[in-house]
Amino acid sequence: MSNIELIGLPNIPLVQPGDNIATFITTAIQQIGLTLTSHDIVVIAQKIVSKSEGCFVRLSEVTASARALELAKITGKPPAYVEVVLWDTASVIRARQNLLLVEHKLGFISANAGIDQSNVAPPLSPPLEGTKGGDIVLRLPPDPDASARAIRQKLAELTGAHPPVLIIDSHGRPWRWGTVGVTIGLSGLAPVQDLRGTPDLFGRRLQHTDVGLADQIAAAASLVMGQAAEGCPVVIMRGLPFIFNEQAKAADVLRPKEIDEFR
Repeated sequence: MSNIELIGLPNIPLVQPGDNIATFITTAIQQIGLTLTSHDIVVIAQKIVSKSEGCFVRLSEVTASARALELAKITGKPPAYVEVVLWDTASVIRARQNLLLVEHKLGFISANAGIDQSNVAPPLSPPLEGTKGGDIVLRLPPDPDASARAIRQKLAELTGAHPPVLIIDSHGRPWRWGTVGVTIGLSGLAPVQDLRGTPDLFGRRLQHTDVGLADQIAAAASLVMGQAAEGCPVVIMRGLPFIFNEQAKAADVLRPKEIDEFR
């Protein structure tokens, strides 16, 4: 490995429920004269996957439970918003003013269970058309691995290539400021690279080196995607060696609770 390319795809349209992400990617690739190969890696922002799958919620139609009212009082967040967070929450880790940290039902720890309001505003297809953006929130895809598999299969049909697909989101980290890109859904490669037994420069075998490959890819792609108004939700990574793995899932990166040092 000498060089890795990160190629942001321009001209991805604003995604609406029912849109086919793979079709948008294929068109964008053709527009810049790129040929997708099976040894590329396709990295996709979670938000456009959620939008295509219709994961919108109108807060004005949500009734807050007693637990949501309790947490809303603690955090200062709107009760309806907290209720939607609880829909995707396995357990609450921390709740204080302006903070609601939870274990998502998918297994990872994140703020607000990934429920988002940024870059979610209309235009949208009915029945959400005409609503104000502040009333709409977006949930994560219910099964990001399945979403990645479906996009990957459609890309193979459209292009003849079968590259791995990663769906990524932005998460905070214990004891460090700033969010970074992490993988929440994948198809085609394992999220953790086990380097134990690999010799170092002096021939010493590595004893405890597991590399979070998928999250490294996600963080790198996030530099190109941006976090605000950049409008680049898909990045092609080219030149990174990897081993295909058809059985891997994003949850493979999660540390078991019995050896989790942060909870």
